[in-house]
Amino acid sequence: QLQLVESGGGLVQPGGSLRLSCAASGSTSNYYTIGWFRQAPGKEREGISCIDSVSMTNYANSVKNRFTISRDNAKNMVYLQMNSLKSEDTAVYYCAARYEGSWSYPRCNPDDYAYWGQGTQVTVSS
Repeated sequence: QLQLVESGGGLVQPGGSLRLSCAASGSTSNYYTIGWFRQAPGKEREGISCIDSVSMTNYANSVKNRFTISRDNAKNMVYLQMNSLKSEDTAVYYCAARYEGSWSYPRCNPDDYAYWGQGTQVTVSS
């Protein structure tokens, strides 16, 4: 019954910034990890970043030092601040959730996530 809705995608120029938002609802537990994933045409879905219930984070090497994930549990929101965007970042971006079964460093493997949003398009182009 956990539902997720992404927003904030759009068209930006290379070097620009976007902030994606993921709104969660319907969960009776706060012990869940949120991940951001993306899928470009013809490519596999990949994990970008994830954040657990106590705000421990993980990032893919491709976005380290450019993207920042954050969480506001009071608002049931997770954000992905994307800076220094490149054309290679063009994709549909999804947020997804998994309930936490252990107190371990968050994983960003899409196979681990059971609840998914509908996706939001990010296009980086001049």
